Amino acid sequence: MIAFITFDPLYWLLVGPTFVLAIWCSFRVKSTFHRFAEVGVRTGMTGAEAAMAVARAGGANDVTVERHEGFLSDHYDPRSKTLRLSPDVYDGRSISSIAVAAHEAGHAIQHARGYAWLNFRSQMVPVTNIGSMAWVWVFIAGQFMQQPMLVNVGILLFGITVVFQLVTLPVEFDASARAKAVLASSGIVTTQEEALGVNKVLGAAAMTYVAGALSSIMTLVYLLMRRRE
Repeated sequence: MIAFITFDPLYWLLVGPTFVLAIWCSFRVKSTFHRFAEVGVRTGMTGAEAAMAVARAGGANDVTVERHEGFLSDHYDPRSKTLRLSPDVYDGRSISSIAVAAHEAGHAIQHARGYAWLNFRSQMVPVTNIGSMAWVWVFIAGQFMQQPMLVNVGILLFGITVVFQLVTLPVEFDASARAKAVLASSGIVTTQEEALGVNKVLGAAAMTYVAGALSSIMTLVYLLMRRRE
């Protein structure tokens, strides 16, 4: 049995705390979203309307907004320049809806302005998809056949996914910063209570990316330590 699949004490010592953090972050983002989903905004705008307004105010004039199934499945597709918003966000008229929609519009603004980190992340997607699916099988094959080269290749492939997650951090934080700036300057968010709510919703969401990156980093550290054995 491969060490990192079994209950290896070293694995849980290194990676276990990041799992706990990730679970807490997931709970926090959902609870924060639900909390502020009950608080309306004075403008009465829906998430879809806010997303379009923020995108246009930031210079992304050629994006479209679509409803996308799933809870908090919101994302921006740079290939089609489409903002896909979950039903709660697309139709909602709450602080949570406005915050999430504006954040995704922030990615559209990044795209329109040629934000380097977003472009780099987009270029990494194909190789990251391959690496995330293949690394574990290459690593297992290397250990089973006692081939250090295959083990190293597996670790390298996993390392690519770690780099992708690290690159994602500035992309996500910058998108939120752009969103909050436009929400304030355009008058979509008009009160201190609304601005505070937006900060809390986006801050909780950002922590999920931090937790994911930390988990991947510690998993990589574990693989490197076991590689020496």
